[in-house]
Amino acid sequence: MDTPLSTIAVVGLGTMGTGIADVLARAGREVIGIDISDTAAARAVAALEASTARAVARERITEEERQDVLARFRTFSDLQAAAGADLVIEVVPESYEAKQEVFRALDGIVRPDAILATGTNALSVTRLAADSAHPERVLGLHFFAPVQAMKLVEVVSSVLTDPRAVDAVTRLAQDLGKEPVAVGDRAGFIADGLLFGYLNQAAAMYEAKYASREDIDAAMKLGCGLPMGPLALLDLVGVDTARTVLEAMYAASHDRLHAPAPILKQLSEAGLTGRKAGRGFYTYAAPGSGEVVPDALTPSASADAGGGREIRSVGVAGSGTMASGIAEVFAKAGYAVVLAARSPEKADAAKARIAKSLARSVDKGRMTAEARDTTLALITPAGTLDAFAEVDLAVEAVAEDLAVKQELFGRLDKICKPGAVLATTTSSLPVIACARATSRPQDVIGMHFFNPAPAMKLVEIVRTVLTADDVHATVREVTARIRKHPVDCGDRAGFIVNALLFPYLNNAVKMVQEHYATLDDIDAAMKLGGGYPMGPFELLDVVGLDVSLAIEQVLHREFRDPGLAPAPLLEHLVAAGCLGRKTGRGFREYARR
Repeated sequence: MDTPLSTIAVVGLGTMGTGIADVLARAGREVIGIDISDTAAARAVAALEASTARAVARERITEEERQDVLARFRTFSDLQAAAGADLVIEVVPESYEAKQEVFRALDGIVRPDAILATGTNALSVTRLAADSAHPERVLGLHFFAPVQAMKLVEVVSSVLTDPRAVDAVTRLAQDLGKEPVAVGDRAGFIADGLLFGYLNQAAAMYEAKYASREDIDAAMKLGCGLPMGPLALLDLVGVDTARTVLEAMYAASHDRLHAPAPILKQLSEAGLTGRKAGRGFYTYAAPGSGEVVPDALTPSASADAGGGREIRSVGVAGSGTMASGIAEVFAKAGYAVVLAARSPEKADAAKARIAKSLARSVDKGRMTAEARDTTLALITPAGTLDAFAEVDLAVEAVAEDLAVKQELFGRLDKICKPGAVLATTTSSLPVIACARATSRPQDVIGMHFFNPAPAMKLVEIVRTVLTADDVHATVREVTARIRKHPVDCGDRAGFIVNALLFPYLNNAVKMVQEHYATLDDIDAAMKLGGGYPMGPFELLDVVGLDVSLAIEQVLHREFRDPGLAPAPLLEHLVAAGCLGRKTGRGFREYARR
């Protein structure tokens, strides 16, 4: 167990196995690539030749170093080639039977002190180890694709694993320039345990025809800063692979959030498994291609071709950060804006906040002083909603309290002229409840901006069952004019982004609550393995634990799913006044300003 792991066999030369072989050979290891398919072995060699040639072209390595790397990678079709390996990494398809067959064969081939690692991302390492002649040397080594770029490696121990084997592969991961995270044997481990529940919910959302595939993916990229939308990611991972992972997670958790959405089974059994098949949720130029091509479900380019009401002036109700940010966005787009607060002083303070924001843009060279002055001149502060009498669009951005919003919409109904569009920026409350507070519910719609409004590109457009077609068209046209990306969704709790984001955050809290992993390991896993800009606990502390709890309670009440019930740990922290950065303590502690 104390060997330096200088000779490593990789069994299975698909995309993942090839990537692992690449990083091992570049790190100076002798790599034995094994695959029963000569074609797969040839592709792996060609991939290493191509990647190292690119590295030479970019002057990251010399041609001599490239030749050394290529010489360290040899391919074979028989497992006997692994006889001299210090470590064998198995990356065959996600099937117990396939993996057990490999491990049983290796028991009779490798040295007694060799380590056997499975690359599974869902199956039980303990079960695989228990079927081996030497369970103490079996562990999980879960890399993430693309292996060359992704820094995370989950090192998975079973109750049978020798700690010396864990130490040896942990050192190896560090030598490869990776960030190893030690985890116990649980379906999905950390990253996939959180990621696949989210992907499953996105698939179910699409299957329910709540939103289009394009809108779901755009919402999560633009609203959360993710590198890929969930449906595009499912196509990349493989719809069949996702289904296998979720089946394993559901068998362990019996949580309905992990029960594979029926559409995953339908696509898998039809052979529409994603990029590798050329078609999954999207259609691709060819099997293995990442180029999406139009198909029957692709939105028409003329989808936003007019039909809306004319909007020349906009009223924004509120004086907080969101209200001032929205007013800034509309004024930048050339709209005359009335910014109404509960008093002239609050309205003036909100305009002053906008002036500071614009000044920062000038300082950073993002706009000219002349454009700043023009934008500010378009904003008229007002101490009463009566100033909305002639606006064409009224947008409320007041407290997230239904009674407050309903009272405000009742007043807008009396003040605003006939034909004015009335919009709420709620992130979790029912838009229809605001609409029914007026005598013109057909004119009411949701426009959910994201904070900070000047920077965030997404606007969720929330249509109720009573919203008029021309009101919907109007808001889509306006959203495009203010240079935001509109996504359509129905009037249900969480809309797209929060309905997918907050169950993921809640599951992260449960993972800590159950002592499976630490805050730091979970945050690192999601940033390094999932490409998230922030880990879940960093994000929870920024959003505010009280705000997060309120949204999770709304989701739980709406969908009545036990899996959506807020984690008790989150409830306890909120009850203790630990609300995140704004109070100096949430999941972590922060220096007081």
